[in-house]
Amino acid sequence: MSIREDHNRFKDIIKGRIKREFKKYVSQGEMVGKQENDYVKIPIPSIDLPRFKYGPKQSGGVGQGGGKPGDGVGEDSQDGEGQAGNEAGEHSLEVDVSLDELADILGQELELPKIEPKGHKMDSESIKYSGLSPVGPEGLRHFKASFKEALKRSISAGEYDPKNPMVIPIKRDMRYRSYKTTVKPHANAVVIYLMDVSGSMGSEQKDIVRTESFWINTWLKKHYKGLQTRFIIHDAAAKEVDEKTFFSTSESGGTLISSALNLCKQMIDSDYPSSEWNIYPFHFSDGDNWSAEDTRYCINLLKEGILPRVNMFGYGQVESKYGSGQFLKDLKSVFEDDERLIMSRIEGKDKILDSIKDFLGKGR
Repeated sequence: MSIREDHNRFKDIIKGRIKREFKKYVSQGEMVGKQENDYVKIPIPSIDLPRFKYGPKQSGGVGQGGGKPGDGVGEDSQDGEGQAGNEAGEHSLEVDVSLDELADILGQELELPKIEPKGHKMDSESIKYSGLSPVGPEGLRHFKASFKEALKRSISAGEYDPKNPMVIPIKRDMRYRSYKTTVKPHANAVVIYLMDVSGSMGSEQKDIVRTESFWINTWLKKHYKGLQTRFIIHDAAAKEVDEKTFFSTSESGGTLISSALNLCKQMIDSDYPSSEWNIYPFHFSDGDNWSAEDTRYCINLLKEGILPRVNMFGYGQVESKYGSGQFLKDLKSVFEDDERLIMSRIEGKDKILDSIKDFLGKGR
């Protein structure tokens, strides 16, 4: 069996292990924070790695030394020292799995439909080396092809001597890699995360949002090359922040949800025309809002300013013992049958998979 076959078999084993324990990986967030470029380091427990074990030095060669027929091989006759432990040994291995492979597993486990990008597809140019040319820059000279040309010329001219196989390329033998520019249409997408960071949204709630946003991004990146991510936090006022600040900020003020929705709309107005972008806002909150009047304003803002321009708007209400959860009830009373606004109640970490299914299961 070749090394490539061994490697593919090992990857299949790892994928099988991830699938069997998929809910654990998602709910515990073991993959979050271990991302490097387009790969994630995943801890795989209980895999024993084969290793050589050597005996003591100066013990003689093979078949030498003391012992009688029937004695165990490699057994040490000396008594062990120290106290016996009562803990099992732990074998842990971290393997690199691509985000694309994780997206495939996520899609299979949740039976997610593929996303069909909407709107205008933008063109991108790429260079592909696809042939050889007799002219070109020295940096693109193809040595093997040039040597072949020199060999053919030498043989056809009767100059090649098998007993003294010397081939010297001349200028007309040189071959250079040639390329062509191809234009590929692709769809751009942006994910805009909004989160209530008032005092009732504690570290447990933020961990849920962090884990869920990782999986949402993983799925969307599979369908869009060049996915952008923006972050908005709010209490009574909203502001754009970087990812680290998004998941670490905690405030103690009141909650005015319209401040975040207004900033989201301004972001779309200035940077993401809906004719060219696929837009995915996701708002996470515990459901408290400052007033019924502001909630009515939020509903109108969603109806008129945001929903007509996005692929979908996801509202995830994270359970908190301090939050009333009223905002989800108000949204359901208006948008229950509107597929552009998808609502999900997230009661704890073990409900993250259900929430991801809620958000991505429509394939919008």
